[in-house]
Amino acid sequence: MSIEKFMQGYKAAWEAKDESMFAALFAADGVYRNTPFAAQRGPAQLAEYWRRIKLQDDIELTFEVLSTVPDGGIAHWHVTYQVASEELFRIWAQSTGTNLVARKPGDPLPRMVLDGVLKAWFEGGLCKECDIWWHSMPVAP
Repeated sequence: MSIEKFMQGYKAAWEAKDESMFAALFAADGVYRNTPFAAQRGPAQLAEYWRRIKLQDDIELTFEVLSTVPDGGIAHWHVTYQVASEELFRIWAQSTGTNLVARKPGDPLPRMVLDGVLKAWFEGGLCKECDIWWHSMPVAP
């Protein structure tokens, strides 16, 4: 697998909200680190983590490959989505450490933008390790 092919699959899995498609990008013992302190290992943990994507709507992901080597690469990715549930909003607000969006009960949920970098290593045609670094914020009204 190349970083270009991996990113095409990553984009397709995110936009389709498909945890099986996401997990299929990885080796049986593959690991995905969505933060430096959290790792999902193997198909069950990968799929469980990815299910939160189902709380997003109107997802648009773009990417640019920054570096490629025979067994890996680095890509910059950018995604926007509509928060589709109070649960996802709560997850996001807790992850930021602040309440950046002042909302009153009944206010519409925000559209979010995430920008990040991904480093992936491949073995046997699948992703062995993937690390991402990212930041999120609401899209300005």
